[in-house]
Amino acid sequence: MEYKHHSLTNSPASSPACSTRSFMKTAVIYARYSSDNQTEQSIEGQLRVCQDYAERNDILILKTYIDRAMTGTNDNRPDFQQMIKDSEKKKFEHIIVYKIDRFSRNKYETAKYKKILKDNGVKLLSAMENIPDTPEGIILES
Repeated sequence: MEYKHHSLTNSPASSPACSTRSFMKTAVIYARYSSDNQTEQSIEGQLRVCQDYAERNDILILKTYIDRAMTGTNDNRPDFQQMIKDSEKKKFEHIIVYKIDRFSRNKYETAKYKKILKDNGVKLLSAMENIPDTPEGIILES
């Protein structure tokens, strides 16, 4: 049996017409602050940390969703709802948040929306919390 070596430099993926971005993980960022005590600077800080996280993990950010002066105790947040709806289109693989409490402060809604996202092929990532995707991770989130 003869084995032929195929050079990667001759493969279509290495041609200038192909973008390496097509092989990168994709994500959106969700940022939120809840009250007048917090400011736009709070959002900027969240975005900076999430963008740094994405860069360190070779994740391409496609869009940013921001809810300003909105509580995290319910899901009545316009950009949050739009992000969930957009996840159905399967254009991104991850949602990056500063911390899980930016996604939701209601444990029931967190579980409900994480299930919807999972069904849409999307995983929630926290830039500041190392939460494993295991049963132990569920306990850590509580």
